Amino acid sequence: MGFDQWVRRDAVHVPISVSDDQVNASDNLTANMPEISPSIPRALADLPVEVSVNENQQVSQTEVSQILSMDWSSLESQIGQCRGCKLFQRRTQAVPGAGDKQAKWLIIGEAPGEQEDLKGEPFVGRAGVLLNNLLQAIGLKREQVYITNVVKCRPPGNRDPHVDEVAACHAWMQRQIQLISPSIILVLGRIAAQHLLQSSDPVSRMRGEVRHLPSSDIPLIVTYHPAYLLRKPTEKAKVWIDLKFAMSQINSQD
Repeated sequence: MGFDQWVRRDAVHVPISVSDDQVNASDNLTANMPEISPSIPRALADLPVEVSVNENQQVSQTEVSQILSMDWSSLESQIGQCRGCKLFQRRTQAVPGAGDKQAKWLIIGEAPGEQEDLKGEPFVGRAGVLLNNLLQAIGLKREQVYITNVVKCRPPGNRDPHVDEVAACHAWMQRQIQLISPSIILVLGRIAAQHLLQSSDPVSRMRGEVRHLPSSDIPLIVTYHPAYLLRKPTEKAKVWIDLKFAMSQINSQD
């Protein structure tokens, strides 16, 4: 049975000078960055959920309906037992997510890596250290946000997740968004951004604009993945711009 595909809304454009297509972080953020108040209002609107799957992925309406009615305990338990794609065959454990389940900030990456697979928590390797530093630079602690990935199991060799693997986790991701009802969604990396927004644009084109999931007023901001910044630390300034932009959207909700 088919499901409606997500399509992005018209974006509110805020010009930002960019060049390259990727970014993902390095060890520490530069020190001379202005402090930004972490005082953030919470959006109260409910998030209607729509499900999008690859045409080759078999997901029944009953299964989707069950997922979209789960509480946190059931959701995390079922993610841990999921066999919706081949990634379960090699995983040590699934990685549902971690953090404040009533967080104002929802941060969505791409897939767990080796350390995440071992510990069962997202962003705990070098990229996670950098993400923590980025959050600290805008006045946030890791414990104040919720962090997850569009794919809940580690792809072999830390390769990019395949389309069918992302699609198999789609309903899990949607239920997490619905349960958290965040004030803002920060998406890290091309694969996560392209899937959530149903876009083929590179990250460089998706940055600097407020976007939304269908039927949602929650602002969604796209930036580069911290892992890219580890390879190209000169690009950290762009992520800093994106984080300040995200904070401005939160502050505008006052």
